[in-house]
Amino acid sequence: MAKIKMKKKSTSTDMTAMCDVAFLLLTFFILTATAKVPEALPVDMPSSVAQTKLPDTDLAIITIGKGADGKSKVFFDIKGREIRKRTLEGMGAKYGVTFSEDDKTKFALMDDFGVPLANLKQIIDMKAADRTKANQPGVPIDSLDNQLKDWLLISRRAAIDIDDKELKIAIKGDAKEEYPQIKKIMDILQDQKINSFNLVTGMRGRDF
Repeated sequence: MAKIKMKKKSTSTDMTAMCDVAFLLLTFFILTATAKVPEALPVDMPSSVAQTKLPDTDLAIITIGKGADGKSKVFFDIKGREIRKRTLEGMGAKYGVTFSEDDKTKFALMDDFGVPLANLKQIIDMKAADRTKANQPGVPIDSLDNQLKDWLLISRRAAIDIDDKELKIAIKGDAKEEYPQIKKIMDILQDQKINSFNLVTGMRGRDF
């Protein structure tokens, strides 16, 4: 009995559709990616193996480190655009500094800053690249001029008013920062009954 011969089919595959999908994905990732803005006060954080993701909003970050001049400085950042706007309005009202709507919009898009409130408008008017190069002296934390205390208090009120949430606090300190400076920050938090906060650290691998 004769064997039935199977017709041979071409093994080539049309990859046009696959290439189209690949280029569409590549275009999507390029358009949606955002470059990381350099920090105004870069710090060498201590290492840790803990992995706790900080929220993208309703968060205040206090950065402590030494500037180019070797002096300890405190920078402040708030995550959440509407909270930032409301906080700036409150600080302006408290210290008698007027900020325009354009100032508030720019401030809402900024990252951390480290200047007294009277000089904040100058930082707001700068481009992002220029802010990182500016010699910001730090947010005042002296007993006679403790603006960090007011930034914390007013931003906490803003978070409750806008999102009905308690503002989370994180401290990002340089690994070589002296303890008295860290203690000043912790004392400010405790004066406002803030006993729970996060410490931001750099990650290191686990030893197995």
